[in-house]
Amino acid sequence: MGAQYYGADSENGDRIDDPSEDALFMMIGDLNDSDNTFVVIQPDDDAVWFASVAVLDEGGYEVVRRDTTRNEHDVTTSSSINDIAHDLTIWMATRHHPGRPTSQVTDF
Repeated sequence: MGAQYYGADSENGDRIDDPSEDALFMMIGDLNDSDNTFVVIQPDDDAVWFASVAVLDEGGYEVVRRDTTRNEHDVTTSSSINDIAHDLTIWMATRHHPGRPTSQVTDF
């Protein structure tokens, strides 16, 4: 069926549709410096944004966030898988997802 909003794919072929923060934590934790060096998260249908996490040779991770609709391109490094998964979950929640209802403010 595919992801409703986005999917996370790792170099070793693992895929999780619409991953939770915990699922991202596990995928990043499974990365190594030999045969599973990165995870890419992006929408399946319209990849106007993506995030990736890659293992660094000197230890830690490089996190890339790119959103062409907002002219964003951010590259950071971190050694905390927990912080990376948390930050990415928040960042992805603010991305455009075709078909997702927009937020509406209603006065009562």
